[in-house]
Amino acid sequence: MNTTTGKAKRTSRKNWAKMLVTALAVLVCIIGLGFVYEWVASLQAKQNYPPPGKLVDVGGFRLHVKKIGIGSPTIVFEAGSRESSHIWRDIPEQLAKDATVVTYDRAGYSWSEQADTERTGNRIVQELHTALQQEGIRGPYILVGHSQGGMYSRLFAQQYRDEVAGLVLLDARPEQFSQATDAIFEREGLDPDKAGIPPTALVKLLKASGAMRLFQNSLLAQLPTEERPLYVNVDAASAYLETAEEEDRHMTEVEEAIRDQQLGSLPVRIVTHAIPNDATAFGMSAESSRQLEDIWQDQQKGLLDISTDSELIIAQNSGHMIMHDEPDLVVEIVQGLLAQHRN
Repeated sequence: MNTTTGKAKRTSRKNWAKMLVTALAVLVCIIGLGFVYEWVASLQAKQNYPPPGKLVDVGGFRLHVKKIGIGSPTIVFEAGSRESSHIWRDIPEQLAKDATVVTYDRAGYSWSEQADTERTGNRIVQELHTALQQEGIRGPYILVGHSQGGMYSRLFAQQYRDEVAGLVLLDARPEQFSQATDAIFEREGLDPDKAGIPPTALVKLLKASGAMRLFQNSLLAQLPTEERPLYVNVDAASAYLETAEEEDRHMTEVEEAIRDQQLGSLPVRIVTHAIPNDATAFGMSAESSRQLEDIWQDQQKGLLDISTDSELIIAQNSGHMIMHDEPDLVVEIVQGLLAQHRN
């Protein structure tokens, strides 16, 4: 009796082992099919999502530059960290009725090719200027920069002052922000450059395995439905995550370059959000979140000092993405600078 029972147990264990091996084999096959599916879909996406602008050689690699409209001055948009040229939606088209409008992707982002040089602020600004010159898109320029892109726009205005006619800073990161907030992030046990940002390796795995494409409505729920395929097929297919991390590593240099900046009487419009950013969403305490918000708003006021013709505008219905929450306000402000320059 005991012998029979022992044989039955051994047989049962063998059956469970076979079932486990079979299940693992099926799982591996499914995962492998996901990678193959994504590879094929990505190849097709290159045909389905061609660059809407032109690839311009800036010295060993090409930047994606889109120019629409005619007339001077030229409006140049600079997106923030981990943002691409389509972040502006239809704002460029609205402004193209009155002037030349340029949107572009920094090296490594979306349709632009990846650079083999360090992503310093000076290089980023020089590459944009080279692309504009290569395409015969001359100044004067009105620069519109969002978040980290606001810092690059300020650096551009500093280096090419004679070619810049105005500056619009949309919730632009102040150069003192890191100094004032690093201690808060440290107290909360968070990396200020990575807080609220999913790990690059995870995003890349979701993309390569096909999971991002298959489950985009869940994984990319923060994006409007119509923008999700563009993210999957263009943004996530680029090297923008690695590029953004390298840009972050050079951010201190950019901050130093524009610290105590003086742009004379250059018209500068500083637009800040009125709806507080909620840092509790990525694990920060409510108190620290309020402190970050207070510092941000105080330093937005400090940006008034960079020009004798500066104005602070509160976007009453906006969070950080002002161009999405109040696009008409952005258009109105840029049109105001156009009129001021022409008059």
